[in-house]
Amino acid sequence: MAANFWISSHFKQLLDPEEVDVVHPLDKEKGISLEDFKLIKMHMTNYICKLAQHVKVRQRVVATAVSYMRRVYTKKSMSEYDPRIVAPTCLYLASKAEESTVQARLLSFYIKKLYSDEKYRYEIKEILEMEMKILEALNYYLVIYHPYRALSQLLPDTGINDISMTQLVWGLVNDTYKTDLILMHPPHLIALACIYIATVYRDKDITAWFEELRVDMNVVKNISMEILDFYEGHRLITEERINAAFSKLALKTLNG
Repeated sequence: MAANFWISSHFKQLLDPEEVDVVHPLDKEKGISLEDFKLIKMHMTNYICKLAQHVKVRQRVVATAVSYMRRVYTKKSMSEYDPRIVAPTCLYLASKAEESTVQARLLSFYIKKLYSDEKYRYEIKEILEMEMKILEALNYYLVIYHPYRALSQLLPDTGINDISMTQLVWGLVNDTYKTDLILMHPPHLIALACIYIATVYRDKDITAWFEELRVDMNVVKNISMEILDFYEGHRLITEERINAAFSKLALKTLNG
């Protein structure tokens, strides 16, 4: 594992927005729009989080699983790689990569417990088969750097000793995984954007601190706007819209 983000496979695979916001031709043929594409990925992010709560893994495992899932769909279609097996398989793979292994049969058990839809009822063998496909789609690059490490170093340095502020920033970082930011930006810049949003929201002036960091504040503010745009759009998301997106893939609609 690379000890430095800047020489890691994660850094080398950072993508431009136009490389991420691309609907695969096979999905496009079925009428999947960019909005549908984003909706399905966000729903499967929530699915990973929900499943992770039951199998009791760390937030870092969840973040890695979501990163895998989102990276897979920069290369593969949802028509061929059903999100409902890709999502739990990414959690299974991430648990191993982050040395917090969850057995496939435990995942299968909770999937069946959480959802009555037959489309969710994948057997252990199918999860293991999908694992190999995902590994190939990821080119076997499994190391993911997350904003959490940078955040744990940066937050104390701001001089803000406010528990509610700390909770707000960590919550913001967790929510960034409902977007594709981790595929496009260095993790420390995502952490800084979350700190910036929280301080503006709570009227905390740490302009001098940001200036001392000598980072490009235009980039930090642009990331901040992407996060805020997500929150604005998230308010308009309904189960009906998600079901409509899935229906275009010719998959059974969601329930449970």
